[in-house]
Amino acid sequence: MNEIITYFETIPSSHRSLILVGGITIFWLIENAFPLFKFGYKKWNHAGLNIFFTITTVIVNFLLAFILLKASNWTIVHDFGVLNWLPELNIWIYTLVGLLLLDLIGAYLIHLIEHKTKFLWRFHIIHHTDTWIDTTTANRHHPGESILRFIFTTLGVLIVGAPIWLVFLYQSLSLVATQFNHANISLPKKLDTILSYFIVSPDMHKVHHHNVLPYTDSNYGNIFSVWDRIFGTFMTLNREDIVYGIDTHMDSKEHNNLKNLLKIPFQKNKIKAI
Repeated sequence: MNEIITYFETIPSSHRSLILVGGITIFWLIENAFPLFKFGYKKWNHAGLNIFFTITTVIVNFLLAFILLKASNWTIVHDFGVLNWLPELNIWIYTLVGLLLLDLIGAYLIHLIEHKTKFLWRFHIIHHTDTWIDTTTANRHHPGESILRFIFTTLGVLIVGAPIWLVFLYQSLSLVATQFNHANISLPKKLDTILSYFIVSPDMHKVHHHNVLPYTDSNYGNIFSVWDRIFGTFMTLNREDIVYGIDTHMDSKEHNNLKNLLKIPFQKNKIKAI
């Protein structure tokens, strides 16, 4: 464990980039070999659009990274946050508790709020307009949403009192998890069900991308599935019955047009009340 801590304390930017690119590449190859759905789309064109949003997300996080670093250092110096208030824990338990809480605040909570707050939903809806969910969809976030998610990640760091190695470990696991659960892969149903008791499995998350309520407002988790189960937002749906997209934006001209996707949050007449 000491080696893991040391590595993530000083993880080079190049290594974080490798995790991003490597994850997309691996899941891209797997979903090509074992696809859940056979989409009639031009995969590279679809990927190009989603990778644009991935790059904007990377830029936002890179430009604001110093805030995350300062927040983490502040909690350690001032002995602030849940992890600093708990009795001394075994390092493995300490890490698990930290990851669970960071996932709760930095992923589950902001995701839930985005669905329940009309103004924030305007930005998040870009993610849901994708009707061809694959691993490149993972970071299909409007730049405005990327900023919102960064704010909640920072809030999570402050509340949890997370050291920087734990923050970088969480971000790395979160990235791989979202690439995995968005990937257009077909796992054996029993395996997917077993996984869904511990982590957000592909079938579990794809229910969230079904185009109508109440399924759209379910399964908000990213790494761990426990929060959806605890807070009653867990739902299941046969994979064969899933229809991707969002019922207010099913026009392919909208969800495949970069200019329009960037403008959607500001098209008030296009967004229905939640």
